[in-house]
Amino acid sequence: MSLYQIRVEDIHNQVVELSQYQGQVLLIVNTATKCFFTPQYEGLESLQQQFHDKGFEVLDFPCNQFGENAPESIEEIDQFCVDNFKTSFKRFQKIEVNGPDESILYTYLKRHERGFLNRRIKWNFTKFLIDRNGRVIKRYSPRIKPSIIAKDIEKVLANNDQ
Repeated sequence: MSLYQIRVEDIHNQVVELSQYQGQVLLIVNTATKCFFTPQYEGLESLQQQFHDKGFEVLDFPCNQFGENAPESIEEIDQFCVDNFKTSFKRFQKIEVNGPDESILYTYLKRHERGFLNRRIKWNFTKFLIDRNGRVIKRYSPRIKPSIIAKDIEKVLANNDQ
């Protein structure tokens, strides 16, 4: 299975095939609105603005699995992010990232990452950097601010431009 064979639902319950992102560099993030790390939405939007024209997209997957930090409806989450952080990146339906009901996307991401012994997602705002070919390049803990990831994004964009 390839990343591009996975389907997810957007905030309007429309099925989105990840194949539409083939050829782009992605940062896939599980987010929450009532979390210590919620201010990272600002940094994620900054990355989206900085690199979007070069073939980069942030994909936001709200998740209520950790401390029930995303209890709102997807519509309320979207409005919160737009109103408070001016986000413009694509947001999807709430998902689970661990356990029996975890999204197939996160099953895929965790299986294809390199270097992690404990494949469980530990908290909100875990980030996965994906290259233009759909390969998981790196996983970032919630403590890693989006601004720190910018250099890695630049490298992946440059490597994939060849």
